[in-house]
Amino acid sequence: MRAGCRAQRPSLSSSRDRVCPSPGEGGRVRLAAHQPQYLPWLGYFHKMDSADLFVLLDTVQYKKNEWQNRNRIRTATGWQWLTVPVHHRFPMRLDEVRLDDSSGWRRRHAQSLAQSYARAPYRDTILPHLLGILEDRETHLGPFNVAAVRRLARLLGVRTPLVLLSEVLGVPDGPDDRLIALCRQFGCDTYLSGPGGHAYMDLERWRSAGVRVEFQEFRHPVYRQCHDGFEPNLSAVDLLFARGPQAAALLRPPLEAAA
Repeated sequence: MRAGCRAQRPSLSSSRDRVCPSPGEGGRVRLAAHQPQYLPWLGYFHKMDSADLFVLLDTVQYKKNEWQNRNRIRTATGWQWLTVPVHHRFPMRLDEVRLDDSSGWRRRHAQSLAQSYARAPYRDTILPHLLGILEDRETHLGPFNVAAVRRLARLLGVRTPLVLLSEVLGVPDGPDDRLIALCRQFGCDTYLSGPGGHAYMDLERWRSAGVRVEFQEFRHPVYRQCHDGFEPNLSAVDLLFARGPQAAALLRPPLEAAA
């Protein structure tokens, strides 16, 4: 049996195979988690790639005007938003938020991607995948984003196993308690947080639970974009259009030797 893998997971949905993460760097088994976002940025996939198991928090509360229903792409004049219109009421969960297909946003996003990346080196390779995402007739934001995240992860060469929070039973609601429970559920001894976790995590609670917390260190790669200049922190589709199959190498740079 591999380290970090329990023999039984009775609280996992029986509709999915048992997930058994393998230990990563230093023999630790790292779990990371995040809400499924719309066409996420590179830091999202870097965190996923740095973990041994990644949980998509598809049942947490929807947050308006964040990254769950919008992201940015490169244009000749800088960048622009791609925003998915939705129907929601506070405090809806992400998987309860309905897509608003009355405005033709799928067609507009397809046109924006095709026009903005018309001269991108890997346009003909990447654009069909993005059109496939937009053609998904899912009616709710959570499942729509989950499918998009899965497809982009494959394009970026990220092979970390993904689990949906909605398929794990008996997880508490509190943010720290939820993540600690997930680590225990899957036999992970380390939680990989985003760099902003310092501001809101109760680290003493994690120490008491015996789960190590690490914080992501992500340096955004600089690469030649399809328009002059460089705009960081865009959707990961920008790197895919620019570098195609070489995108994974920029997402996963070699480790620097210790001094």
